[in-house]
Amino acid sequence: MDSVISMAQALTQLSRKAVRHRVASGRWQQPHRSVLVTHSGPISTGEHRWIAVLAAGEGAALAGVSAAEVGGLRGYEDKNIHVLVPDGRRPVRLPPAVVVHRTTHPDVAIGRPPRTRMARSVVDAASWARTDDHARAVVAAAFQQRLVALRGVETVLRRLTRVPRRQLILNTARDATGGAHSLAEIDLGRLCHVNDLPQPARQVVRRDATGRRRYLDAYYEDWRVHIEIDGSQHLDPRHAWADMQRQNDLWITGDRVLRFPAWALRHSPTAVAAQLRAALIAAGWRPPQKILVIGGPQRGHRLPRSTRR
Repeated sequence: MDSVISMAQALTQLSRKAVRHRVASGRWQQPHRSVLVTHSGPISTGEHRWIAVLAAGEGAALAGVSAAEVGGLRGYEDKNIHVLVPDGRRPVRLPPAVVVHRTTHPDVAIGRPPRTRMARSVVDAASWARTDDHARAVVAAAFQQRLVALRGVETVLRRLTRVPRRQLILNTARDATGGAHSLAEIDLGRLCHVNDLPQPARQVVRRDATGRRRYLDAYYEDWRVHIEIDGSQHLDPRHAWADMQRQNDLWITGDRVLRFPAWALRHSPTAVAAQLRAALIAAGWRPPQKILVIGGPQRGHRLPRSTRR
């Protein structure tokens, strides 16, 4: 950005005295000792990003959610600006809200200002997130918004073998690639696994009575049980009515439709699992029979090779 320059850049055209005069007179601003803004007005979001990168020094790049946002991620803005620098660098006296992360595995920076590629940005954003839920949400959103591919995330994780939440990030990416394009749908898949319930197909395309394509959150085709997950969009009357119409079409043709708020999948999973199990059984599903083994092998009896340790 032309309005944000480093002190070194300014000194190629002006004397140090001339630079100091412009700052002292208010024509320019100096948010960091090595960075100048060549106007006196409000500093934009884009300018703040440039300031963060230039202040962090050589090899610095926007990273994590800050880089992902520049790359198109929506819904996960952060008031801080995250910057990645090579491990040997120790930037000091940075502007407020600039958070520096050091790495022994620098990424090839792209764009202006320099930023990490999307797969690396998403992995870093998830590993630096405040909670596991927030980490999973960022990864799911990146896949939902079609900004990243599983291969890219896997490639990054192969290099970053010690990244925090490595397995969580990988599992969430694989879940999202398998069709769970929202955090709530990933929660549903995990709930089914824990409670020995079959996994539903996700984002199934159906046509309503008018021939319009509709997407079902989760669907058991063999038993015609449809699960609808209500998120925040259902507070909008237009979205709510569209969902009601889709649900009514399914009921008319004989499907069982269960609706759960997204928060219930996490905070009341037992109740959700109980209702889902009841609906599936009523539709003809039979839970798998578990084999109960009483006692252990008799003394002197050799265990099969596959069970010996």
